[in-house]
Amino acid sequence: MKRPFFTIITVTYNSGDKLTETIDSIVTQSFDDYRILVKDGLSTDGSIEKLKGKYSVAGKDSKGSSKITLIESCDNGIYHAMNIAVSYLSEITDDIKAGDTPSYVFFLNCGDTFRDRDVLKNVHDAIVSRQESSGTTLSSIFYGDIFEVTTLQRVPSNPKIDDYACYRNLPSHQACFYDERLMRRNLFDLKYKVRADYEQFLRCIYKEKAETVYIPMIIANYEGGGFSDVNRKISEEERKVIIGMYLPKSKIRKYDFLRIVTLSKVRTFLASNKTTAGAYNAVKNAAYKVRNAKKEK
Repeated sequence: MKRPFFTIITVTYNSGDKLTETIDSIVTQSFDDYRILVKDGLSTDGSIEKLKGKYSVAGKDSKGSSKITLIESCDNGIYHAMNIAVSYLSEITDDIKAGDTPSYVFFLNCGDTFRDRDVLKNVHDAIVSRQESSGTTLSSIFYGDIFEVTTLQRVPSNPKIDDYACYRNLPSHQACFYDERLMRRNLFDLKYKVRADYEQFLRCIYKEKAETVYIPMIIANYEGGGFSDVNRKISEEERKVIIGMYLPKSKIRKYDFLRIVTLSKVRTFLASNKTTAGAYNAVKNAAYKVRNAKKEK
């Protein structure tokens, strides 16, 4: 099978109408060199039947030409389901050879949607432009911003991924397009129940030396209310363990101190409150620009 430019992975289990809403936002994209992998954990709510009723859907072992492939199997949570979908990539395309343009993998959760119909086109153009200017096809992560539905605000990502960004301010995975080679080599570590995507991102940065490229655009509408949002204690416990694997203790102590003096808990409240989120994100974006301008001097 020809390798598409994008592989969009949607993990679902009893997602109701959210599944078709998410798929609708993909199939209406103006750029159509993509495939969709829907990994379903054996839903019983009729959502998969509704998807099949609306779209042509191929099974895991089908040889058809449908853009949507359904993988149905039991799994042990969202990260295990995501790993199953990633592992399936090698079954439907040949291995990437030196000099080949890789496919880029994007996870779009049920309930989340692309911001507009030109997202894939604009991301494709940014990737190609970067490859042409650098003359290489480095293993890369391209990322942008998200629009948070609960606060009705654009949430800016840090334009520079450095140690401090890795400590606390990584882009949401709903904003990240991964080189397929990175994903194949770096499955999610299932011992982390909430922060496996965080650890996987850091592994790509520190172990794989992946290039990170910021695209100043909104990638997805983020529904919120995910597992990490409602399990903040577990999330923070796992974050501390993970960052200790990748940063020296001296830097962690420094960043811990900065986090305290900059009133982290207050900032979290401001960011999640619909009334204050707009002003907070505007200040956050301005701070990113000032900080990164200093680094470039």
